[in-house]
Amino acid sequence: MLLNAELYVRDLPGQLVGSLEPISMVDGNIIGVVHDRERNINQRIMVSVTFEVANSKKLEELKAIWKSRDIIISKMGSVYQTCTREFMMVGKFNATYIENLIEEASTIVNLESTDVGYSSKNQSSDKRTAMITAEVRCKEDLDKLDEFFADACHRDNMLYIRGL
Repeated sequence: MLLNAELYVRDLPGQLVGSLEPISMVDGNIIGVVHDRERNINQRIMVSVTFEVANSKKLEELKAIWKSRDIIISKMGSVYQTCTREFMMVGKFNATYIENLIEEASTIVNLESTDVGYSSKNQSSDKRTAMITAEVRCKEDLDKLDEFFADACHRDNMLYIRGL
């Protein structure tokens, strides 16, 4: 399990180490730490730590250790990685077409985010260029999205370029 916790520890020497050590005590692995002395509440400072633990039992052990050490857990949540790819389309379309395409794509894969930019019509032709940047949770979803955009471009007689 990959997690991020926002902890508040007393602003005293040794408290940062005291908040991180329990992660290794439950066979966890620290990925990253941000120690923010500017976020001071009731003489406690914020420590944001991203870490891995094997399972929920180990996580509960970790929480118990933090509680016994008077470490306040302000927030805790899962962290997930995303995959991003860019897709380019050249052809005759308008903004509504692209919006509908993105909406249809979102029924096939879980889009974490999309960013769309497109050119205005070329004076010499009705063709435009669209650049779509999509962020999803796994590579398999990128492959599904690639197939979806390729099929749509083939169907609508547009040039398709992926993975720029």
